[in-house]
Amino acid sequence: MSQRSAHTADEAGTGQRDFVEVRLPAEGAYLSVLRTATAGLAARLDFTLDEIEDLRIAVDEACAMLLDQTVAGGVLSCVFNLVGDALHVTVSAPTTDGRTPARDTFAWTVLSALAGEVDATVSDDKVVAISLHKKRGGGPEQT
Repeated sequence: MSQRSAHTADEAGTGQRDFVEVRLPAEGAYLSVLRTATAGLAARLDFTLDEIEDLRIAVDEACAMLLDQTVAGGVLSCVFNLVGDALHVTVSAPTTDGRTPARDTFAWTVLSALAGEVDATVSDDKVVAISLHKKRGGGPEQT
């Protein structure tokens, strides 16, 4: 696990932006590491217990969506950006077919309700990324 802090102006104007990246084998057995990292970083931003739990579940769900199509032996990457009173989380992995998760599923609806803003992208080399953005105190329907 690596952490870097960049002293640049953030969206809230505090001048501090923290960046943490966790890379681990793309296997379900390692998802507890990401859930723990998510909770710790959200607590650092003074998220409520409910918001922390929502983020833990959202990160877990986003990873589960990716693991279904990750290449054998692939690496799951999770990047956390702490900006002001918000946490931006992007999970990504190399996939076999390079398709983003369907947005009309129950899983996507739950993910959106838990995380606030959710997006998915795919790169030319079939790396699928799911991005979550949760603002402290925003409630499940606001970001």
